[in-house]
Amino acid sequence: MMGRDILAEPVAATADDEAGAPAVTTRSAGSALGTGGAILPLLALAACGDGGGGGTASAGGSTSATPAGTTAPVVVVNAAPTPTEASRFLAQATMGATRSTIDAVVSRGYDGWLTDQFAMPRATSHYDWLYANGYAGESNRFDMKGLDPTLWRQLIVEPDQLRQRVGMALLDIFVVGVDGLIYSWRSFTMASYLDILLDNAFGNYRQLMGAVTTSFAMSTFLTYFQNRKANPTTGTQPDENYARELMQLFTIGLYQLNMDGSLKMSGGQPIETYSQADVSGLARVFTGLVQPNFPDAPPRYLNPMVINAGMNETGPSSFLGTTVSGGGMAAIDAALDTIFAHPNVPPFVSKQLIQRLVTSNPSPAYINRVASKFADNGQGVRGDLKAVIRAILLDSEARTLPASGAVGKLREPVIRFTNWARAFGATSPSNAWAIGDTNAATRLSQTKGRSPSVFNFYRPGYTPAGTSLAGSGLVAPEFQITNEQTVIGYVNFMYGIIANGIGDVKADYTAILALAADSKALVDEINLVLAAGQLSSATQAAIRNAVDSVSATASDGPINRVGIAILLTMASPDYLNLR
Repeated sequence: MMGRDILAEPVAATADDEAGAPAVTTRSAGSALGTGGAILPLLALAACGDGGGGGTASAGGSTSATPAGTTAPVVVVNAAPTPTEASRFLAQATMGATRSTIDAVVSRGYDGWLTDQFAMPRATSHYDWLYANGYAGESNRFDMKGLDPTLWRQLIVEPDQLRQRVGMALLDIFVVGVDGLIYSWRSFTMASYLDILLDNAFGNYRQLMGAVTTSFAMSTFLTYFQNRKANPTTGTQPDENYARELMQLFTIGLYQLNMDGSLKMSGGQPIETYSQADVSGLARVFTGLVQPNFPDAPPRYLNPMVINAGMNETGPSSFLGTTVSGGGMAAIDAALDTIFAHPNVPPFVSKQLIQRLVTSNPSPAYINRVASKFADNGQGVRGDLKAVIRAILLDSEARTLPASGAVGKLREPVIRFTNWARAFGATSPSNAWAIGDTNAATRLSQTKGRSPSVFNFYRPGYTPAGTSLAGSGLVAPEFQITNEQTVIGYVNFMYGIIANGIGDVKADYTAILALAADSKALVDEINLVLAAGQLSSATQAAIRNAVDSVSATASDGPINRVGIAILLTMASPDYLNLR
């Protein structure tokens, strides 16, 4: 395995960084990079654009590949894709391509691979994995041991990769962060919530809404656990947190939408979807939800919540132009049915799923096509997530590589890490998967399942102020956690990971080492598997020059050449921006 001296010393910010200047240095310290080491900070900082977490449209923004207002049909590509096309597809549909999955997509075609993934049984649940690996012991009652290992393990090694990617996209919508859970057995509580998202990733959005609503994790994160009906004597009212976020973030959004995601306007102003009265009325429905009467052990946090009649409002509750009454789960189901039927749900949800998988700025026509599948899968079914996923990934706007570089999305940090881990067969022989919490700015600035708030790590409508993205009316959600500090932290973190792994999680570079002596073949392979063939000629040439500065016959030369090629690829804007 590589030693600590295989690459340039970690990137270090200078005092000039505080003034916004992109000044960083590397120290060769006898490293294999030699004079080529200057490439590392140049490529890394280019991903930051113009300093304050911004960038140009080619660094995470998107323009329309299909003209706005057109209604071109969803394209199902039947011809076998090339390896490069397959890798780009997998960059959108999985937690990272591998040589074997690229070959599978080439062999089966896009639609065939999707069919195989839809038919694949669920991997061992997070909850069951925690139990099987001894995390249900009393000593773990008040900690979060096991949560990060089970999540990283599934994202990296499980074959149900489409489910893993869609499940993480759903977690970006139905956000729960484990640090916001205040009761015992937090690992099991969060694990059971992740299992809800993964189990329902290919199901129906309405069923997912119901499962999320009755989950203990969501009820504690958004504070409606043991929510009580109004008390006229004391003047207390039901907690409104979930009622508000269910509408605002999970289903219909703040403003009424057309099917293409554009705002409906009245008098030059967008039309609001709900009022405070709607929030208060809906909050009455979500009262009386409590845990089943089980002992305080992990199974108590797995099962759906039940109604405590004494806390539950049974009188009429009015919202969104409807009234439900009678209380209990029947009232909750009626309320969720009303929200699910709202015309905003198809474009609101579809756009966010497109943003998470394909592009930050889908064209109105693209949103319209996917939203239409959400509204009706062709068989009269609303909310069929399989149909929605197919529509997203097989649409002409997803499958056609635009001529312009100003299309796509910034790869989120967790997916960059899992790209590396999957591409180079990372394993944990002890099954400990001791990668841990990577939220720190000196690591990835993100960890799945550890969002700081219900608004996620980044908002779907975020635009870095003062950039060409903002000037072009584009959004770049992932740039909300991207600035010089976090990019430097990411490059330094990946420097250590690529060289030495983390804990006993290490890559297997055996196959790629066979190409180490040929810099062109080496960079071509890494470009294909990691970067989906999107490294420019100039970037490839710069990386090859750095690789060739190290003799292939020198001591540790081959492994150093491999490490340099991987790190410089993962630091380049061509990789960071998935077109």
